[in-house]
Amino acid sequence: MVGILEDRDRIFTNLYGLHDFGLEGAQRRGAWNGVREILSQTPEWICDQIKASGLRGRGGGGGGFSTGLKWSLMPPPSGRPHYLVVNADESEPGACKDREILRNDPHLLIEGCLIAGYAIGAHAGYIYIRGEYVFERERLEAAIRQAYEARLIGKDNIHGWDFDLYVTHGGGAYICGDETALMESLEGKKGQPRLKPPFPAGAGIWGAPTTINNVETIAVVGNILRRGAQWFAGFGRPNNVGVKLMAGSGHVNRPGVVEETMGAPMRTLIDAHFGGVRGGWGNLKAVMPGGVSMAMIPADMAEEAVMDYDALRAMRSGLGTATMIVFDQEADLVAAVARIARFFKHESCGQCTPCREGTGWMWRVMERMATGEAEMAEIDLLLDVASQVEGHTICGLGDAAAWPIQGLFRHFRPEVEARILRYRARRTQVQGASLVAA
Repeated sequence: MVGILEDRDRIFTNLYGLHDFGLEGAQRRGAWNGVREILSQTPEWICDQIKASGLRGRGGGGGGFSTGLKWSLMPPPSGRPHYLVVNADESEPGACKDREILRNDPHLLIEGCLIAGYAIGAHAGYIYIRGEYVFERERLEAAIRQAYEARLIGKDNIHGWDFDLYVTHGGGAYICGDETALMESLEGKKGQPRLKPPFPAGAGIWGAPTTINNVETIAVVGNILRRGAQWFAGFGRPNNVGVKLMAGSGHVNRPGVVEETMGAPMRTLIDAHFGGVRGGWGNLKAVMPGGVSMAMIPADMAEEAVMDYDALRAMRSGLGTATMIVFDQEADLVAAVARIARFFKHESCGQCTPCREGTGWMWRVMERMATGEAEMAEIDLLLDVASQVEGHTICGLGDAAAWPIQGLFRHFRPEVEARILRYRARRTQVQGASLVAA
């Protein structure tokens, strides 16, 4: 089933904050229903159900890794504690879906944390929330207090699995969206990515086995287990199933976040949910499908694109966080990518030489590309440097810095070349006028 999702199939029924975010409102909407019965099953059963549902990571950075498989990679219980960490560090420009869960439906997240904790053998969980999300943190902490007071979580809770949940505020660094840098920050150290292996399941926070998932990934778990794995797997396309929060921003008439089926056509999302492109579909120039780290695709490809991992990868882009940034014909794509390059240069932790040196170099060249002051030969040099940064860093920031630049020149190289020629012609004209005046 691919298309417009019916209201009865929505998981996030308070996505727009029209109802009570608290415990009473959440329970009226079905949260916490049947959790005791779910936790009466074995952890292996829960992992198998999540595998069967086809749920893949909703954070964007991991390329949609199977959630059930990730949980099953945790070692058997031993003397060491196990931990669950929820990545709520939604710091990429364009990404805006998780904040709607945090402030409007936080009990779905808390419920999912308890279930995931049981599945991986963790009695403690940490939610690492973006430093700028102050209101969202306040809402989340209020919901956690309600869950403790109702004995839904905590020691000797009504579900029979002791589980404590903590919220920690990030320092506002984009790099902490990487799961290993997040762990470093959570431990009170500088947020720098760790080399892998060891992987978090073997040695995570404080050296103990740890599973890290995105907010949306954890928040849908309760509904999947209540409604059945096959219900969730019935949406979308093969290997790209389920429902997903997707966003539209930029040059659309009605920016926002919506819950839709995986594999929904990009044009359907833009027209039906986000009010269409400013000036009509014919005015569309390009779309970044999943935040600024994903390569843009031009209008003709957007016409055929569907929002899932594999289809967008085939277009040499990616689903990312499924937060589309739409550009109309008036958009200066070169200047936009230059700003994106500056962002990644600013957010690099500096640990890896290709990223530390390459992001700054790419930004400086992109600034000259935006004004037309660059030389033609620098285009291929820039692409060569981007390819040397891509895939040669500990975390994915190097890839994220390279992909927008590669996407720009893959589809809009003539536009950059024309800008350089115009600047060169103007410069020659001014020099000629100066000689005549002299």
